[in-house]
Amino acid sequence: MRVIDLTQVMAGPFSTMLLADLGADVIKVEPPGGGDQTRHSWGRSGKGDDGPAFFALNRNKRSVVLDLRSEGGKADFLALIADADVLIENYRPGVTDRLGIDYETLRAINPGLIYASISGFGQTGPYSQRAGYDLIAQGMTGVMSITGTPGGAPVKAGVPVADLGAGLFSVYGILAAYIHKLRTGEGQRLETSLYEAAIALSVWEATEYWASGQVPKATGSFHRMSAPYGAYRTADGHITIGANNQRLWGFLTAALGHPELEHDERFATNPLRMRNRNELTGVIESILAGHDSQYWVDTLLAGGVPAGPILAYDEVLADPHAQYREMVQTIPHPVEGEVKTLGFPVKFGRTPARTHRHPPLLGEHQEELLSKTDADTGKR
Repeated sequence: MRVIDLTQVMAGPFSTMLLADLGADVIKVEPPGGGDQTRHSWGRSGKGDDGPAFFALNRNKRSVVLDLRSEGGKADFLALIADADVLIENYRPGVTDRLGIDYETLRAINPGLIYASISGFGQTGPYSQRAGYDLIAQGMTGVMSITGTPGGAPVKAGVPVADLGAGLFSVYGILAAYIHKLRTGEGQRLETSLYEAAIALSVWEATEYWASGQVPKATGSFHRMSAPYGAYRTADGHITIGANNQRLWGFLTAALGHPELEHDERFATNPLRMRNRNELTGVIESILAGHDSQYWVDTLLAGGVPAGPILAYDEVLADPHAQYREMVQTIPHPVEGEVKTLGFPVKFGRTPARTHRHPPLLGEHQEELLSKTDADTGKR
């Protein structure tokens, strides 16, 4: 699969990086004057000019610089499109029409082209012309209203769920369209947005509202429908406990050394535990206060209760399980030496994802991509 990547910043580059990890030939078309905006964010990463945000989202790609507003740049771009399977763009709706690289124009050159657009609010609708940012999407889709502590100020999710969700949904759509293309030879246009991605990820909260008529509120770390399930204070910090069914509730009371709680009239069933959740939390935390977090994680796991520590990212990235699962990798880079990157989260038995290219220098592959024949693929 050859992918022309006309995206910048987060959602689009994340989408194209996932495709590149799976073996797609991703050609990142960058504007003159500095390329992708993330090349210059967070300051420089080391010896070179590129910032770490660019490294995070652009491994396994090749880079070419084209001015799509110039006659020569447009001609080179259209030549790349002739052999492409997929184009991904994240301009604001209407920009590709003004540049003359809209779907209808490119379909006339390549009828099999899959043309994927990622935007803030979609290509149509009342909000389509609004600028799209993860923060804005989280606020407008309910995500911020249910994140944080009860009664507290709205809080955005710690990771950019709208951006990353849009990238993931884009890959999902592209792969479905690619299956159709392999069967029929037909391309098609598809699009998603940060707004729709964040709403789609709210499947639990939407269902809660439709089922109960109650507007979901922030619950901190606690589950919306089961207890005990959340973060609980110990003698030296917090741990997570997931005893969210009747069997695990029994295991938990035994592991805590208080089997009498299993049939306590306040907590005997999940509806009672939810109704009396504040009191339940107080009882559990009064017991946990007797030992440190590591003691309780070990004790609960030994008792069959799902539990875990709450780790900061320095601890996560050094954790032996993350290392064993190859979620931390290094890429040799021509300027920086070794660059750390996250591994691919899906393991394949026959066609493993792999890191085979460093994040490209700006325009690094200009000559090979714009020559008559691409040395890598034999295509133009």
